[in-house]
Amino acid sequence: MNVPENDDPLVIAGRSFSSRLMIGTGKFPSAAALRKAIAASEAEIVTVALRRVDLNKPDGEGILSAIDRQKQLLLPNTSGARNADEAARLARLARASGLEPWVKLELTPEPRYLLPDPVETLRAAEMLIKDGFVVLPYIQADPVLAKRLEEAGAATVMPLGAPIGSNRGLRTRDMLRIIIEQANVPVVVDAGLGAPSHAGQAMEMGADAVLVNTALSDARDHAAMAKAFALATAAGRMAWRAGLGPERDCAEASSPLTGFLFEDR
Repeated sequence: MNVPENDDPLVIAGRSFSSRLMIGTGKFPSAAALRKAIAASEAEIVTVALRRVDLNKPDGEGILSAIDRQKQLLLPNTSGARNADEAARLARLARASGLEPWVKLELTPEPRYLLPDPVETLRAAEMLIKDGFVVLPYIQADPVLAKRLEEAGAATVMPLGAPIGSNRGLRTRDMLRIIIEQANVPVVVDAGLGAPSHAGQAMEMGADAVLVNTALSDARDHAAMAKAFALATAAGRMAWRAGLGPERDCAEASSPLTGFLFEDR
C-alpha cells in the first residue's frame, strides 16, 4: 500500500506505530489465511486471546505462528475473563511467559451481546496499571468511564462501535464523538466495524486507530479485505487531518453567481 504516514505516527505509551489499523486473530480458517491478512493490513499491533493460545509453543502451526514478532507487537487480550481477578491473572501469565507487559483488557461476562463490564474493567485496569502493565481497555462507548480510565493511567481507551462481531458499524457515533473530544489518550474504535467505510468514518471523526477482526475473517478474500481496511483507515485519517468541510442544511453553489464568462455580451 505504501501510504505515507511516517509524519503522523500513532503513539501509545511512548511507542510509535506507523499503522493505525490493529488486527484481531479470531475465527480465521487457518494460520496461513491469518498470516496473509496481517501482511496485507500492514498492521503493527495484533491482538491474541490468551485463552485460545499456548504461549509455550510460539513456533507451532497455530495463531502465534502467523505473527512476525519483529514487525508486529503481539498484544495479548483477556477475552473470556468474567471479572477483574480473572483478567489480571491472564495478563500476569502472559507477562510471565515472556510477552511484553501490554494487555488489551476485555471483561465480557454477559454471553449474548458480549458487552464489557464497566465496573470490573475499571477495577482490573487500576490493578494492572499499578502492577506495571500498559493497559488498553475495551469499553462500551461511555464518556464517563473513558475519562475515569484515562485518569487511572490507561494507555488508550477502546470504545465499541457496535457489539463484537456484529459488523454493524458506528452505532455509538454520538458517544464516540464525546469520547474523542474529551480524550487525552489515543481512542481506538474497537468492535462492530464490518466494512472499510466504517473504519474510514471512525477515523474521519478523529479516532486515533481502529481494531477489526470479524470483518476480515468473514470475508471471502481475507487479505484483500485487510488491505481495503488499511486503505480506508489511512484515507479517513488523511481526511481528518485535512479538515472536513461543515455539513450544511441548504445547498451552496460551488461556482460563483457573478463574473461569468461573456456576461457583458
